[in-house]
Amino acid sequence: MRTTVDAEVVAAARSGDRRALDDLVAACLPLVHNVVRRALPGDPEADDVVQETMLRVVRGLPALNDPERFRAWVVTTAIRQVRNHARGRRAALARRLPLAAVAEAPDPRARVAEDAVERVAAAHERQDLLAATRWLAPDEQRVLALWWQEVNGELTRADVAEALALSPAHTAVRVQRMKERLLTARTVLHAWRATPRCPGLAATGRGWSGAPERRWLTRLARHVRDCPVCTVAGRPRTSSEHLALGIGLLAVPSAWSGLPAQAAAGLVEGVRRLFDALSAKPALLAVPVLGGAAVALTVWITPLPVEDGIALPTTSTAAAAQTPVAPTSAAAPVALYVSPDGDDAAPGTEAAPFASLGHAVSVVRPGQTIYLRGGTHRPTAPVEITTSGHPGHPITLTAPPGEHAVLDASRVTGDGPFIVQRAEHWAVRGLEITGAPGAAYSCESCRATVFQHLSVHGNLGTGLRLQGPGTTDNQVLDSDFHDNHDPAGQEADGLALGPGSGTGNVVRGCRTFDNVDDGLVVDGFTDPVTVDSTWSWGNGINRWSLPAADGSGHGFDLGDVGAHVVTGSAAWKNNGHGFAAGGGTPKQFTRNSALRNAGDGFALGASGSQVRRNYSFGNREQVVPTRRVPAEGNTWDGPGWGTHVLRELDPATAEGPRAPDGSLPPTEYLTNTKDASVGAPMTAPR
Repeated sequence: MRTTVDAEVVAAARSGDRRALDDLVAACLPLVHNVVRRALPGDPEADDVVQETMLRVVRGLPALNDPERFRAWVVTTAIRQVRNHARGRRAALARRLPLAAVAEAPDPRARVAEDAVERVAAAHERQDLLAATRWLAPDEQRVLALWWQEVNGELTRADVAEALALSPAHTAVRVQRMKERLLTARTVLHAWRATPRCPGLAATGRGWSGAPERRWLTRLARHVRDCPVCTVAGRPRTSSEHLALGIGLLAVPSAWSGLPAQAAAGLVEGVRRLFDALSAKPALLAVPVLGGAAVALTVWITPLPVEDGIALPTTSTAAAAQTPVAPTSAAAPVALYVSPDGDDAAPGTEAAPFASLGHAVSVVRPGQTIYLRGGTHRPTAPVEITTSGHPGHPITLTAPPGEHAVLDASRVTGDGPFIVQRAEHWAVRGLEITGAPGAAYSCESCRATVFQHLSVHGNLGTGLRLQGPGTTDNQVLDSDFHDNHDPAGQEADGLALGPGSGTGNVVRGCRTFDNVDDGLVVDGFTDPVTVDSTWSWGNGINRWSLPAADGSGHGFDLGDVGAHVVTGSAAWKNNGHGFAAGGGTPKQFTRNSALRNAGDGFALGASGSQVRRNYSFGNREQVVPTRRVPAEGNTWDGPGWGTHVLRELDPATAEGPRAPDGSLPPTEYLTNTKDASVGAPMTAPR
């Protein structure tokens, strides 16, 4: 039933009528309780948020101008308190209790009726739905809380839109996005519970602790989506709306029934006394009403030991007499939002975002995420990142799911880097950076930073450079660096490391192409850098009609110092060498391919580099060492090799769009029919 509040009662309460205030508080408490509990599932401090919301409602009532908007104002106040709470505390994952089996022992003489089977299936569906809500991000859980009230008739879509401070159209998009994420999580849980479990899904989930981490949802969902067995096994039988309606609303515990009387005895102090009384009672507060009977139900996700070592997220029910064990609280990551039409004087929330990335990075703290909203951001000043994340609590810079953010730095003046990072423990993902007056991104002495799913192009300097002493444990993954050119046409590379030092740096699954100088450069970096499954083509060609362009145009230039390792990578149609190494520290080149480069396929100088199972044809020279290098199984070591053994000579698929998950596109280009262990495999890294 929809909770109704007469505008006359609101007006009377505003005027000081204590009886009206009692009725008003009693009427809106269930609504506040449901909104907060759905938005903060399992959070041991949810009751404090309900308390604070009710206090603010009582205090703020005299300032409410329009009594007709009372319900929407209450919901907005509740959502605001949820957001404030999230700034200080991470929403607790789940209450971790032992699994309590509630099914009765089967009667061997009885027949299993179809309706009993259906009831069990429906119960599992409801449990999976509640477990799936744990996979939602905090913002999505707030949308879920409002949508749940809408499905159960407590709110209208207009109420939901007003609470989110969004237009009805934008609200519909947010709700649909949340429902899609919820359906994905339900599908993964169904497939995981299937007996027997798909071996491929079990292998994909090996090492999963059972915690509802988004990265595991993405990984498992990718398998389920592409696997016909899991697709069938994981398909939910009932819509989320139907299940939400069947589960119903959270009933307010009986201990709360004294709120009107308590509130009458001193308003704010009465509310506080009521909550103080509740805090002393070992009662469960999450009580969905099922079929008219109040049944205590607490949902959590807990790892169960299984033979394959993977923890299964489960849901369970427990009697109200059991006392929940509160999970350990942790600092909550807070989402900061930046929008092209935002305001740096705003609080940086989704509803009131910042206007500039520069302001966001100046206030961000460890564990927080900066979301660049979809669209083109046009900064007018360079950005400097100096705040570090912590181990386990990195700072993330990305776009919201389903949105594409472009950083167009063409209005930034000067010729220095657009973004300079002097901080550690960052993750920069899913962005497009273009138009910088110099280098697009310079990471100076960075540590434990991940760059992933980036497109960095059209800048007047190198796309991304990692340099400086102590540049350690950084990863550049599944990103494209292309079409970068400096005005002189000599120095803009796609991706560069050095000068600098530091161990544990990896480049994997990247593509560097059509840059005025080199594709990937490791120059003056004294410690080993690993380059794996990375492709480079078309570099060093003057595509901009620059009058004095003179880039070296190598696909991969590994420099003189550093025992760098290059595996499974490919270079084609570059204006310089495919793979180049100077005369210093020996490098390792294993299973790489060089085709039709204007320079040499492998120009190794006097480095004494190790070259094993590499393919090289159609270049000026296939390999040019100035002294004998350790070699084994390369195409120049034996007969029968040539372009005739290649399955595909057209690079269109390799140069085409990436796969939907951001990995390298599927292709047969440069793969051969003679010996699959020779040359780059041309597949996405595993």
